[in-house]
Amino acid sequence: MINIATMNSTTYPQKQRLGVVDALRGLALMAIIILHCVEHYNCFYQPEWQPEWLNSLDSGLAEVLWFFLAGKAYATFSLLFGFSFFIQMRNARERGSDFRLRFAWRMVLLACFAQLHALFYNGDILLLYAFCGLFLIPASSLSNRWLITIALVLLLQPVDWAHIIISACDPDYVDANCRFAQFASQAERIATHGNLWQTLADNIGNGQLYSNFWQVEAGRITQTPALFMLGMWLGRKRYFERTAQSQQFWKRVISWMLPAWVVLFALNRVIPPVWDHITWMSHIGIALNMPANFCFMALLVAVFVLAWFAAGDGYRVQHLSIPLGRMSLTNYIVQSIIGVAVFYNFGLGMYRLCGATLSTAIAIVVIIILSLSSRVWLSRFRQGPLEWLWKRLTWIGRK
Repeated sequence: MINIATMNSTTYPQKQRLGVVDALRGLALMAIIILHCVEHYNCFYQPEWQPEWLNSLDSGLAEVLWFFLAGKAYATFSLLFGFSFFIQMRNARERGSDFRLRFAWRMVLLACFAQLHALFYNGDILLLYAFCGLFLIPASSLSNRWLITIALVLLLQPVDWAHIIISACDPDYVDANCRFAQFASQAERIATHGNLWQTLADNIGNGQLYSNFWQVEAGRITQTPALFMLGMWLGRKRYFERTAQSQQFWKRVISWMLPAWVVLFALNRVIPPVWDHITWMSHIGIALNMPANFCFMALLVAVFVLAWFAAGDGYRVQHLSIPLGRMSLTNYIVQSIIGVAVFYNFGLGMYRLCGATLSTAIAIVVIIILSLSSRVWLSRFRQGPLEWLWKRLTWIGRK
């Protein structure tokens, strides 16, 4: 075990913000905005007015976006959440304090931000982060070997494999893994027909049930803490700093993750269609797809980091996402408020008019607006408004 209170600052020297981390976080947020817009913020609908060529373009674009972004953007965001925890722990330690209780309070505050976010959008992820973030506190005392071992076990989706094994032993055991559906139908009905007050009222209860049941059943309840721990491990190993060791590590990630992703992707295409047991069909896709998404995400992150290192301190185009990433909490909540106002019935109702192509165009406009506003804000202030509030409340009562 590692005693975090006795780890000295010479092991992990104080550093300025790592631009590559902010850039990665901003890029992940861009991908999240695109996916949310294409999904109309869970208001799924294919417009009827479009010509056939535009429908075909929508279909092809949606497949490309889902292939490259779905599951990968969220995973990158989660990985960097764990890295940020490491930075906070290290900085507090160098000030001679133990950050663990403060971090628990910080997760309570994040749960409050989640309620604000969920009020508008029924796809909130912050509450899951607040819950899973608590596991980082005991995990921070683990050795690197135990940290990696537990993370890898969780990444293999043990809950889904347990359901598969139980159903194999008991043919009468049935779990369709779709408890979220009863809440989803209500949420979509309100989004497509409700006014603002009906939307807010539904999101307080039904929308959060929808969001959190889906995340549990989609395998994120195990993948999220695993990604948090891997992010913390990357911080310990200093793999986001430009060194010969870190460059070699990211090259190895590519050599490991590429064949792993190919195998998992092939298995996911071959196995589920030939199984007709409802429990197996419901869980095998999660058990194979989530690790496959992780492998692909790791590939994308490795390529991005190696490109950053190759340029010394990142290429100019990579720096474009830094302001968005430095204000990730503010921008994550604001993009949802903008998105539902654009797509939901109480706002512009654009879900009726936009397929994947037009929705992607709207997403690009939102990204540009948020990026420019973030750049202007950060030219005057060190943090985004919600980041500043979160930090101030985190350290409330400190003498």
